[in-house]
Amino acid sequence: MIRTEKSGHSRLQFIGMLLMLLFVATGAGAREVTDMFGRHFSLSDHPRKLYSASPPDTWLLYALDPTMLAGLNFPIREQDKRYLHPHVLRLPLVGGTFGEASTPNKEMLLRLNPELVVVSNDETTLSLKVNQGMKMLKRPVFEMTLARPSDYPEAFLRMGRILGREERAKKLSDYCRKTLAQSAAFSRSIPNDKRVSVYYAEGVDGLTTECDESRHNELIRLAGGVNVHRCKARDLFGMEKVTLEQVLIYNPDVILVMDKGFFRRVWSDSRWRRVPAVRNKRVYLIPDQPLNWFDRPPTFMRFIGLKWVMKCLYPKEYSVDIVREAREFYRLFLGVEVPDGEMRKIIGL
Repeated sequence: MIRTEKSGHSRLQFIGMLLMLLFVATGAGAREVTDMFGRHFSLSDHPRKLYSASPPDTWLLYALDPTMLAGLNFPIREQDKRYLHPHVLRLPLVGGTFGEASTPNKEMLLRLNPELVVVSNDETTLSLKVNQGMKMLKRPVFEMTLARPSDYPEAFLRMGRILGREERAKKLSDYCRKTLAQSAAFSRSIPNDKRVSVYYAEGVDGLTTECDESRHNELIRLAGGVNVHRCKARDLFGMEKVTLEQVLIYNPDVILVMDKGFFRRVWSDSRWRRVPAVRNKRVYLIPDQPLNWFDRPPTFMRFIGLKWVMKCLYPKEYSVDIVREAREFYRLFLGVEVPDGEMRKIIGL
């Protein structure tokens, strides 16, 4: 009998130890949360499996912890894989709300069964429809605002609190806040009559652009430049068509280019050589590895993009080592070390 009691007691101790180890290993703490629909859920203190329907939101989550992601919005290009965490290279393509008609794959989402979903509150008809559709998962859904770079400092802190990654979130938030403050001070130092005029060239022919108040080219304003295409955007998607004659009338000091093919052709095109920015060699291809530094998708990469734009517009006044700045940015936000020469190639120096 004594041996039986001891044996039973030992088994109970062993089971207790296993449960304790499991609790510690999984961070088994949980708390009650209320999602955007007013529903109440029990959520792990340290969730590990998330999905976001919006690319900017997905990449913000990536910066906090790439291993949290359960799926991607769009495929990763081969040339970008070197800069991204191995975890995301194995993720399924679920889709999301971007462009004009994209929607998530609902069947795949149901199979993934994420612990938590993050959606954008950009209030387009498509986004509102998709956000409502996320109720089907029976998981907490949180809304995030990332319309402007100024939204990022608080967005990082808020998601850091929700996801139990406060320390990491504060580092990223502080960088964003500091960059915005520096750019604001720099922009104020530029006299109005010295501000550089900028044309943002999108599309394979360079004849698609954005209105001056569009969120898609906000870095021009933040950098102290003046967007030459002044208009009211038709919608949040943008992509306004213009003619070369309009560009000639605008007479921009600088052209920022999205498409690599157009950038290669612009130097030899006799029509574009009539534009002073081309003749003066002030046409710059926007860096895009692993994500675009300027827009489409508009992600946290815009914070190094903002410094790059200031350097393009005001190379003498903004006396920073953009290669060093970019290397530090990649180290902090992407967790990757990029050699000096490789970064110069990314920037196009």
